[in-house]
Amino acid sequence: MTQYLISFDDGAMDHIPDGDWDDVGTASHEVVREAVDAGVWVYGGGLQRQRASVVGTDGTVTDGPYPETKEVIGGFSVVEVASREEALVWAAKLAAACRCAQEVRELMPDDETDELLRRAASVTGG
Repeated sequence: MTQYLISFDDGAMDHIPDGDWDDVGTASHEVVREAVDAGVWVYGGGLQRQRASVVGTDGTVTDGPYPETKEVIGGFSVVEVASREEALVWAAKLAAACRCAQEVRELMPDDETDELLRRAASVTGG
């Protein structure tokens, strides 16, 4: 199984009228519920519209991308599925629910981190 990041840019939902937000929230949570029930949901959420802080390798903190730039992510979901095609199906469901296009990227596996998480879960019983 492979994990995929499904995301959209900040501002991609600006076209949604104020009175429609409850419907968008309901629709997006229905997709999340479906993904959880299907066993493919890993994590997701929206990001507050704000500037990011960038911490350099020397610890220096500077202002990051501004919300007006395309580089800012507005929200994301991570699903774990068998194929890119399946990730695209979930992205289509999220696009319809959120009323905005979604980007899909494959996350690189990290066997060492996965093993650390397995060990931690076995110690905590999780």
